[in-house]
Amino acid sequence: MRRCLREWLLLGTLSYLVAGCAFDVVHVKQAPTSFTSGEGKAFKLDREVKVNLGTGFPTTLKAGTVWTLAGSSQHGDVYRTRDQVVKVEASNIYEAFIVVADESLVGFYLPVEETFAPIKKPIELQIDSLDP
Repeated sequence: MRRCLREWLLLGTLSYLVAGCAFDVVHVKQAPTSFTSGEGKAFKLDREVKVNLGTGFPTTLKAGTVWTLAGSSQHGDVYRTRDQVVKVEASNIYEAFIVVADESLVGFYLPVEETFAPIKKPIELQIDSLDP
């Protein structure tokens, strides 16, 4: 009887520990990147853009948002907006800025992690320049 009780307690404890562990099942591909702050250029996004990083959680960039230059990286210019919260999501959620090269979205800059999350194929953006 005592042995059975010990086995049940052990099984219960193991079940509790396993259930309490969070597994990082879906990853965002990231690479360390350099970032140099800057300012000046801005644009307005004409059309909504849905971006899929292969995590099952697409990121939507809303039409009409104004993007201002935050800086640059080796992958392109880094822009942020105050018009929406931009996030990249997998098992974790990351704050994100967009990275643009030749008027195409090439990925996301994750400022907290200081990494670049590339997209598989660049997406041409429909934009209106707001530069003076």
